[in-house]
Amino acid sequence: MIKAYRLYTGADSHSYFEPGNVSEAVITKAESIRFQESPPGSVYDWHPAPTTQFVINLKGTLEFTTFKQEVFVLKPGEILIAQDMTGSGHKWRLLGDDPWQRAYVVFDENTNVNFTSENLADV
Repeated sequence: MIKAYRLYTGADSHSYFEPGNVSEAVITKAESIRFQESPPGSVYDWHPAPTTQFVINLKGTLEFTTFKQEVFVLKPGEILIAQDMTGSGHKWRLLGDDPWQRAYVVFDENTNVNFTSENLADV
């Protein structure tokens, strides 16, 4: 299993996250892939996700914050599953001296995304 964090919009229109994993055994049909790099020290203020997508962290360590001040750190090799397309959104800042290199893998919003919550894994 690969470490993942899912960002989603709650009933109160604020973004929340839950830690979990993506399975190596599941194949998920994707619509597109795009690569991007941001320089060290980059930040991106409040925004919702533009679409349902995996953000595969290739290089760089980021701190994500939700409107209610929940914080998590995304490390290289981990996956962000962005599904908070409405509401208050989230913000991020790049930690350390590395650039942020990532791949955005976009899905149709009706796709069953490969994610198992840490909370469900213990049941």
